[in-house]
Amino acid sequence: MDNVQMIDTFKAFKDFLCNFARTHSPTRLMSSENTYSLSREHCNLKYSDILPQNVEGYPATKEFLMKVVDILLDFIKSSNDRNAKVLEFHHPHDMTKLLDLDVPDTGVTLQQLLLDCSTTLKYQVKTGHPHFFNQLSCGLDLVSMAGEWLTATANTNMFTYEIAPVFILMEHVLLTKMREIIGWNGGDSILAPGGSISNLYAFLAARHKMFPTYKERGLSAIDGQLVMFTSDQCHYSVRSCAAVCGLGTDNCVMVPSDERGRIIPSKLEELILERKAKGHIPFFVNATAGTTVIGAFDPINELADICQKYGCWLHVDAAWGGGLLLSRKYRHPRLSGVERADSVTWNPHKLMGALLQCSTIHFKEDGLLISCNQMSAEYLFMTDKLYDIKYDTGDKVIQCGRHNDIFKLWLQWRAKGTDGFEKHMDRLMELSEYMVRRIKQMPDKYYLILEPEMVNVCFWYLPTRVRNMPHGPEREKILGEICPILKARMMQAGTLMVGYQPDDRRPNFFRNIISSAAVTEQDVDFLLAELDRLGHDL
Repeated sequence: MDNVQMIDTFKAFKDFLCNFARTHSPTRLMSSENTYSLSREHCNLKYSDILPQNVEGYPATKEFLMKVVDILLDFIKSSNDRNAKVLEFHHPHDMTKLLDLDVPDTGVTLQQLLLDCSTTLKYQVKTGHPHFFNQLSCGLDLVSMAGEWLTATANTNMFTYEIAPVFILMEHVLLTKMREIIGWNGGDSILAPGGSISNLYAFLAARHKMFPTYKERGLSAIDGQLVMFTSDQCHYSVRSCAAVCGLGTDNCVMVPSDERGRIIPSKLEELILERKAKGHIPFFVNATAGTTVIGAFDPINELADICQKYGCWLHVDAAWGGGLLLSRKYRHPRLSGVERADSVTWNPHKLMGALLQCSTIHFKEDGLLISCNQMSAEYLFMTDKLYDIKYDTGDKVIQCGRHNDIFKLWLQWRAKGTDGFEKHMDRLMELSEYMVRRIKQMPDKYYLILEPEMVNVCFWYLPTRVRNMPHGPEREKILGEICPILKARMMQAGTLMVGYQPDDRRPNFFRNIISSAAVTEQDVDFLLAELDRLGHDL
């Protein structure tokens, strides 16, 4: 066989392999029409054959990325298909057998990468599915998602105007808008990597405000023990601030809450006086606007009065409940007095439905962020640039580089408008109210734990064997034991996801979250019927 025949034979074999891969490989994800197979010309190419390594590789680049988009679009379609499963559950040891997670020494083909992408989404929980009620961040806003696609493509940092001019200006405009909605004229804000870090920024600014030389002198700048106060229902990140910043968790005082999960102002004042009598320095009070489990709102105005009386910084952690600032119907009384706070955490990736992650921290006083965190690193933040350096944000934060979290929110806000967000907030609350009504209509099957202030609907499911049992500690114990079993059943069925947890007053109970724009009354009805189908015999 001469060389020409050998080459022809090789090409024929290569074409056979490509055709075989298209017809026999398990590359289908959700669409029976699309196998995500590349053309013969491109099926065995590798990353080095496409842009940017191969300047003539645009055709292969385009085909590869279009196939990736097909995979993503099919996942989006499946996520909005109520007949599709929310998840295909497998235990970790079984899942590792289904996945090829090896990181090879020699790179795989583009066709294998497409298979990797489709397999990844096949076993991924569909958090955008209308029957996913498990987390505070549910749903898949497609405009915000489109913004995230663009953000990833632009792939720029957010520390200077020099490299992110459009995104920096978007951030400036939108964060100003959010502060106006809070009720402030002026101030400063930044996007942070999550609500926990936003709360940390508030802590740092509060300490800097009271002790401006702390940044240079450290603990020697403080003549006494700093103490902070928060509800016993707060997010754990508030206590984490005390641990990370040197106070110690013993000096993060947990203030009792009432039966509805709201901090008791009189108890706060008692504890402040108690610590002052010991010579300690109360300096920071955290109010929670939408607790993680119950969805409770602390009384901000009453806390503001106490903070004003004792010279404490008032921070409002509205990471969860901040979206209700956009609703004239539901903002008051939940967030009444928020304009009196010194700082506010507000996460658009939760109730507002922006894609993860999108967390903001706002300050009433301008200049505190830069004063507190500035390190004047001349190799990044030169003062002799050709533009107004006030638009360089990197020196205002402790992390230097920041992911671009603004564009997806800006694009989403452009699409909805402030009025659209208000309608969205009202709709989520109305759906939660509908769920409460339906639960009350089925007292033999469901026990509502308390009237919700937000979209957190907390309840027990009552299987047949406990329906005639009087409600008390014994029954609650049984219901608490049932929760993880019923959760396991719903995950194995793949039809539904609702979270459960205990709190300091009761054993395990279900906490349903409605924060997805996809949810309808019919989905709420399905949820309640499916829980009964899965759990009636427990």
